[in-house]
Formats: sequence, C-alpha cells, structure tokens
Amino acid sequence: MKDREQKRKDFEYLRAELEKTPHVFVAGFEKLTVSQDFELRKAVREAGGKYKVVKNNIAEKASQGTPAEQLLQGMRGMSSVAYTSSDPVALAKALIAYAKANPTFSFKAGMVEGRVIDVKAINDLANMPSKEQLIGKIMFLLNSSAQRLAVSLNGVARNLAVVLNEAVKEKKFRS
Repeated sequence: MKDREQKRKDFEYLRAELEKTPHVFVAGFEKLTVSQDFELRKAVREAGGKYKVVKNNIAEKASQGTPAEQLLQGMRGMSSVAYTSSDPVALAKALIAYAKANPTFSFKAGMVEGRVIDVKAINDLANMPSKEQLIGKIMFLLNSSAQRLAVSLNGVARNLAVVLNEAVKEKKFRS
C-alpha cells in the first residue's frame, strides 16, 4: 500500500505530465498478465509515448486545470493512461494493434490536440498515415510540381537551341 507521501509524488508527477501533454488515451486494462503489461509498455515506448496505471481519484484531481480535465473526470474501473507529446497517430496505432492482440485491453476515450475523442475516433486516428508519411507525400507533391516546371522551361530552351542550330546549318542568317 502506498503511503501519503508516495501518493503525493504520483499526483505531482501525473499533473506535470498532463500539463505538457496534448495527446492522451485512457484505457481499461483488467485481467492483463504481467507479461502482457510488459509488452504493452514496450509498444507504447516504441511509439514514443509513456504509459501509467492511475488511480481514478488521483487522475481526476491531477487533471484539474489541465487540457485533460474533461477526459479524466468520472472515470470508473481500472484505468491507465498512455500519452505522448509527439505523434498521436503512432501511439494510437500501437495501442490499437495491442488491443487487437489482447481483447482484455479496451479504450475508454482519448484526447488529441486538447479535443476529447471517442473510441471510434481513436480507431480512425490509428488508420491515418503517420506524420512522416504525410510529410513525405507533401514533399513529393511539391517536388513533382517544381520538377515539371523545370522540365517545361528546359524544353523551351532546348527547342529554341535546336531551331537556331538548324537555321545556322541551313545558312538562314547573314553575317
């Protein structure tokens, strides 16, 4: 059993994390074995996130005045939070993949960019391309347009050079 000092430290740590984290997912983890919990924590870490089992009343009090306040109010049952400051899509993908492999792990709700989302929206988020893939697609589109422009401009200059070369060969210019 944790003493009052340890509970205060947990409260302060969770509050500090919630103040700086824009992406939070709340889940139920009933009936997970130790090895399943270890795999879950590993998947969350690989996605760039953090995972913490929380007491509902501590989470509720720690979230007051933070963007996650609405998300963590009135939680019931065994709860845990997974959160990240970077890419919420990667974390959502990792959690969804884990939930498919372990049906006892379930989502309650989530928060992305300060907006509370439901389980369906979490699934939709997990189906989105990652941030790196989206940046790659944008760069490709920008690069392809610039490349087409360069080819077009180069074609005009090349055609002009060919015409001038033919005119010189046929002695169309007077010296």
